[in-house]
Amino acid sequence: MEDIFDSSLNLEETHFNEGFNEGYADGLSSGKDEGRQVGLKHGFEVGEELGFYRGCIDVWNSAIRVDPTCFSSRIQKSINTMDNLVKKYPTLDPENESVNETQVGALGNAVSFVFLTALHIAELVMVFMKSSREMLKLMLACCKVYISESRNRVALDSIEQAAKLFPQAAIINKFVDETYNRVGYTLVSKVTPEPSSGACLLKATVFAMVKAAFEAVDLESHCGSHPRLGVVDHICFHPLGCTSLDRTAALAKSLAADIGSTLQVICVPADIEYSEPAVPSFLYGAAHEEGRTLDSIRRELGYFRPNFTGNQWAGGPKSEPLPLKPDEGPTHAVQAKGVVVIGATPWVDNYNVPVYSTDIGPVRRIARRVSGRGKGLPSVQAMALAHGEDVIEVACNLLEPSEVGGDLVQREVERIAGEEGLAVGKGYYTDFSQENIIQCYLQSDFHRGQKE
Repeated sequence: MEDIFDSSLNLEETHFNEGFNEGYADGLSSGKDEGRQVGLKHGFEVGEELGFYRGCIDVWNSAIRVDPTCFSSRIQKSINTMDNLVKKYPTLDPENESVNETQVGALGNAVSFVFLTALHIAELVMVFMKSSREMLKLMLACCKVYISESRNRVALDSIEQAAKLFPQAAIINKFVDETYNRVGYTLVSKVTPEPSSGACLLKATVFAMVKAAFEAVDLESHCGSHPRLGVVDHICFHPLGCTSLDRTAALAKSLAADIGSTLQVICVPADIEYSEPAVPSFLYGAAHEEGRTLDSIRRELGYFRPNFTGNQWAGGPKSEPLPLKPDEGPTHAVQAKGVVVIGATPWVDNYNVPVYSTDIGPVRRIARRVSGRGKGLPSVQAMALAHGEDVIEVACNLLEPSEVGGDLVQREVERIAGEEGLAVGKGYYTDFSQENIIQCYLQSDFHRGQKE
């Protein structure tokens, strides 16, 4: 039989438990709200600090790209350390306090060292800003000329001698790849605001190089692991400084007209010398009235299909009507010379990533998945090219390098190659950055001579 006094005796304990449970529930709710507010405040503070560091790093790296000697190697090393720490900061793992403390401590050390030289850095940034303003005032154009030859030194000397006849257009860079049997020249020159306001020395220089190349190189005896459509495979104009894209497009169209109508190709078969009228020329980008793309021309002309063993391209095109009507010149190509594709576009970077493999199939899958066409990185064009006995490169055109650069391509290739079980080497650019090319021109003998 229950004791009628039990409920009275246990009343205090019952009220205690009820109060504890209510207090616990209320504390848990208010604690979550307070914790959320503290977390948001702390997160904003961390984000603001990381954003400040990111801005500083980007400014300093821009100064280094313009002038690689503007900071000492020690400062550059600290800037690079800061860059890596900011990139690796565990923003998606906020509860890992030990990691955060380690990262913050290391980042603080790097920041302390760099900011100890704040006055020196500020002075150099002012120099950089002054240099940037000077760049923006300039009307410059860049022309990249890709020639299907790198092993014939006599031919290359002949092409470069032709360029030296026009010292106002400086060769800023020369990239030779003997495996691909291909060379790329980067030229820069001042241009006039209007196409009709005088002869363009950049166009005259490129035309002289093209003529020398056609005279010195025979495509029928050429072989390499890089695709090509002609002796002079590709020419592209890029605006620099305050030059408009329309101005460089006018240069491209004028050059194509000259190559397609006035250039005479000398052929010597069976010891009988004769001349063929001009070379078929195709326009793309801003130089084409419909904005046709470079890759669309190449696809229609069979650029991407190797025609020789071992993923090689050899010989010239067949002497028959071309599958695509050229914008300038005859409708059929001379086998020894091929065709030329000429365009005008905003700046494009070329970045190649070596993959250690002898099987091109998996590397083609990687290239496809990396490219925008394969729903990978936007504004990236990629293809797999054999580059030696045990290396196949993922060769990329970065159409918007300020949005998708080589570092992002590198990481994506490494990720996809890991799924294929393949090792990847460090990628490389085939040319200087846009800023460095302008700076090289400003430091060239011709430009300094003009200023003096």
